[in-house]
Amino acid sequence: MLTIAFDQSYIYPLKRGHRFPMEKYELIPEQLIRRNICTGSNFFNPTEIKKSTVLHTHDELYYDNLVNLSLSKLDQRQIGFPLTGALIKREHIITQGTIDNTLYAFEYGISMNIAGGTHHAFRNRPGAFCMLNDQAIAANYLLSKKLVKKLMIIDLDVHQGDGTASIFEDNPNVYTISFHGKKNYPFRKQKSDFDFGFEDNTTDDIYLKTLHNTIPKLVDTVKPDFIFYLAGVDVLKNDKLGRLAMSIEGCKKRDRFILEFCKSNNLPLQVSMGGGYSIYLKEIIDAHSNTFELAQEIFF
Repeated sequence: MLTIAFDQSYIYPLKRGHRFPMEKYELIPEQLIRRNICTGSNFFNPTEIKKSTVLHTHDELYYDNLVNLSLSKLDQRQIGFPLTGALIKREHIITQGTIDNTLYAFEYGISMNIAGGTHHAFRNRPGAFCMLNDQAIAANYLLSKKLVKKLMIIDLDVHQGDGTASIFEDNPNVYTISFHGKKNYPFRKQKSDFDFGFEDNTTDDIYLKTLHNTIPKLVDTVKPDFIFYLAGVDVLKNDKLGRLAMSIEGCKKRDRFILEFCKSNNLPLQVSMGGGYSIYLKEIIDAHSNTFELAQEIFF
C-alpha cells in the first residue's frame, strides 16, 4: 500500500503574500482523492519528532533557538516565513513523517511525504523555507539504528541541496547527488558528492539524457541500501524560481525513471516533494500529483 505522510498542520496559515509556496499542501491530497489516485487510507498523520532524534543532524544551540523562537534576525529572514510556534510544530511533524516514510518504504518499497525536501537547512542554520532538514535527519536516523549501511540522496529540485551537501560532506555513508540550475539559488554552492548544474532554459531532452546517463552509473558504484528522492517540480518552464524549461510531461518522465529504477533494483525509496512555484497553481498540483500516481502504478 502506498503510504503518504500528511497532517492538517501542513496547511499553515500565512498572509496572502506568503501563500504561494504553501497552498499546494492542501490541494495535492484533495486532487489525489478526487482523481482516485489515493483514498483516505493511504494517508497517515505523523507525530512530532523528538529533540534527541533531531540532534543527530542539527546543532543543539541552533535547535534550541529555533524552538524558542529566538533565532537571529538574519536567520529569520533566511527562512522567509514569520517564525511562530505553529510553523515550528509543522516542521517537526513533517520531519517525523519522513522518518516514518523510511520504515514504510522497507515494507512496501516506497513511501512519500506531501511536504518535506527541506534541503536548504544546514546543521547550524536555516535556509530558504527550510528549518529542519527532513531527509538528512531521516538518513541519520536509519544509520543510527543500523537499519542501513549506505544511503543515497537524489536531489532533483531545481535549487542545489546546499544544506544536505554540507551536513554530509564528511560522511562516507551518505552519498549526495544534486541536479540543479547552475545559475540559480543558492549562488554559493556547497559540494555534494556529485553535482550537475544545468544551464538556463535546459529542456526535457537534455535533462533526461543527463539523468539517464548518470544515475545508474552512480548507483552501481556506490551500491546504496536505501534511496531518498527529492522530487521538486520547480524544474518546470513556468516556475517563478526555476530558470529551466522542462515540460510537465518531461518532469513526469523524470519521476518515472527514478521510481522504475529503484523498483527494478529493489531499492527502498522515500520521496519528499520539495519546491514548486509555477505561475499556474494547477500546474504545480498536477506535477506533484503525477509523482504519486506513478508510485501507485509502478509499485502497486
